[in-house]
Formats: sequence, structure tokens, C-alpha cells
Amino acid sequence: MSLRPSVIKLYKTLLHLGRDYPQGYDYFRTRLKASFMKNKDVTDPKTIEKLIARGEFVVKEIEALYMLKKYRTLKRRYYDK
Repeated sequence: MSLRPSVIKLYKTLLHLGRDYPQGYDYFRTRLKASFMKNKDVTDPKTIEKLIARGEFVVKEIEALYMLKKYRTLKRRYYDK
């Protein structure tokens, strides 16, 4: 069983989420690429699965960050005095 498609899917998902990153897409993309390149030589399937799980956690955290940002914007828009 190859884990390569899972890694590519995670990378694409993170790239897509990076478009709305507060510090800019270029900043996010360079950091993302660096973190993936740092682990490019990992061959142990257990380690790769741990790294994928960590990446999926980061996806959830970024989504939560965006949801909070949208919520605060809406709250400010309608309830600011």
C-alpha cells in the first residue's frame, strides 16, 4: 500500500487552505514546501502515517482559525456599538 497519494492529497489541501492565510499565500507556500521537503527522505510507513496524521491536525487547526476569523468579522459587523 502506497502512502504517496495521501501525502499528495494532504499537500494540495494545505495549499488550498493557504490562499486565505493571514500572512499571505507566498509565506504559507514557502513554509509548507520547506516542511514537506524536510521529511522527503522518510521511508518508514509508520512514521509517514504519523506525519500525515499531524498534517491532518494542522488542516483542522487552520480551518478552525478561519471559522473563528469569519465569526469575529460577522460579530463585529452586526453587534459593534
